[in-house]
Amino acid sequence: MQSIDTYDFKGKKAIIRVDFNVPLNEQFEVTDDTRIRAAVPTIKKVLSEGGAVILMSHLGRPKKNPDPKYSLKHILPTVEKDLGVKVEFADDCVGYEAVTKASSLQPGEVLVLENLRFYPEEEGKPRLGEGATDEEKAAAKKALKESQKEFTKKLASLADVYINDAFGTAHRAHASTALIAEFFPNDKMFGYVMENEIKAIDQVLEKPTKPFTAIIGGSKVSSKITIIENLLQRVDNLIIGGGMTYTFMAAQGGKIGDSILEADQFDTVHSILAKAKELGVNVVLATDSLCADKFAEDANTQICPSNAIPDGWMGMDAGPQTIKAFSEVIEESKTILWNGPVGVFEMDRFAGGTKAVAEAIVEATKKGAYSLIGGGDSVAAINKFGLADKVSYVSTGGGALLEYMEGKVLPGVAAIRK
Repeated sequence: MQSIDTYDFKGKKAIIRVDFNVPLNEQFEVTDDTRIRAAVPTIKKVLSEGGAVILMSHLGRPKKNPDPKYSLKHILPTVEKDLGVKVEFADDCVGYEAVTKASSLQPGEVLVLENLRFYPEEEGKPRLGEGATDEEKAAAKKALKESQKEFTKKLASLADVYINDAFGTAHRAHASTALIAEFFPNDKMFGYVMENEIKAIDQVLEKPTKPFTAIIGGSKVSSKITIIENLLQRVDNLIIGGGMTYTFMAAQGGKIGDSILEADQFDTVHSILAKAKELGVNVVLATDSLCADKFAEDANTQICPSNAIPDGWMGMDAGPQTIKAFSEVIEESKTILWNGPVGVFEMDRFAGGTKAVAEAIVEATKKGAYSLIGGGDSVAAINKFGLADKVSYVSTGGGALLEYMEGKVLPGVAAIRK
């Protein structure tokens, strides 16, 4: 497998799959350029070595082709600002303008292609109207599979080397993330974002320094079952927080008032607890909760045992005993994985538990622990509290990170390693 650090880019055109799916305001201005800034080191590496760069990405989920609202031209000013170079734009990703501009691209120059998802071939999903029959769906899928090959071939023909630097889409077997790699058997590699993500996750999952603590929060047990099952084989401590707490409590006969509940997950809870006991994993649950009489910032509140919440009240955050217990376990850990908040942190009134977890992770990191924060809400929380630069690694992965943590093979990673 080629490495971005040793590859000779001189005189080569590199097509880089980046994740520029960034939020825009009503004026179509970028409101958070984190993903663009993350890709800068990879782009600059190619440029500094005498190569030219062609950037391809998706933006949003366009339902029609093309939809001006999702045009990547909106992000050009931010890309130019973050890169510090003038950027060319092609109003298509495989059409005449893309081919013409790519062929005339000189070393040191950058070209951004239009949104890949303006073509259904990128995702390989037919866009059929309501009421399509099964036969029509099957025929459309077959036709799209053929045209997807041609689409991918056109993308590949624009460049000499392929770099995948979009970890956030690595779990998708799309044209630009997995299929295109086949056209570059000896000239494909990870960019720095991908490289660092894989390194960080492997350090946590494959060779953690003990004790290893995983903090799994969020509202639903059902969305985290596979992750928890995979982690039980690896961790010393499993902290369960957030809305999942109340399904765990109810499964064990507790009263949870109006708290969030997945009654169909009781067997799963019993199975997790039995497996943890068998493997000697210390499961730490929220023993007390900050409860509210409505889901609102101005609600009345009281501290209740998490398994004895009165009717009409709901658990909204970890209570003081829980915060103390969570913090003590975290601060004694040498490897920490955090996925999911332990309360409704979006409301300041119920952000205390999540903030305390973040601060305990920072303390442990100061003492030499390796800490990985992943998943949209955890990343949003660590950024909200201004602590992102005080932990070891903050993943940009989202769904890709979750699937990697579940032990699944990511198509975008496999395609480069093949």
